[in-house]
Amino acid sequence: MTTLSQNMAPSPALIDRLRAIDYLVLDVDGVLTDGAIIYDNNGVEQKWFHVRDGSGLKIWHQVGKKSAIITGRTSRVVEIRAAELGIGLVYQGASAKMAAFHRLQIESGSRAQQMCAVGDDVPDLGVLASVGVAIAVADACPEVRMGAHYVTAAPGGRGAVREVIELILSAQGRWQSVVDAFRHESI
Repeated sequence: MTTLSQNMAPSPALIDRLRAIDYLVLDVDGVLTDGAIIYDNNGVEQKWFHVRDGSGLKIWHQVGKKSAIITGRTSRVVEIRAAELGIGLVYQGASAKMAAFHRLQIESGSRAQQMCAVGDDVPDLGVLASVGVAIAVADACPEVRMGAHYVTAAPGGRGAVREVIELILSAQGRWQSVVDAFRHESI
């Protein structure tokens, strides 16, 4: 697979793939977060999420698209964030991510070609190889970057998911209408 550099415009072939995307499949640690795992003195896990990734996901859902999380870890804060953002299907503790991906396909009724996955590390490789569009965050490991159709300019947890949403909706001719709707919103 040829990786598109974050500094290049999407090729016509990638744009064609992006036009088919209706479902976003996300990892958490290193994609929706910067990968840091923080515990307080009571052993409670904390994660930091980027607000523009969240607003991007809300926009994604408002235009009728769907999303899911497949993560190897289990954390209450992921449940909370997913519910807040309207992410319908969440698979935590998925040490075998492909098994969770197959369940996602069955439960969502979506074909792999309609899905875009965003990952950062080798446990994501199977899912990335199985979807219509594979995206690596800027600070993903080399194996994930090499296997991706596109590498974001933003690192994980720092707006990479928002970048992906803008990329897809732009390829589908929908991003500008989203921006215009906010620009012309009256109070």
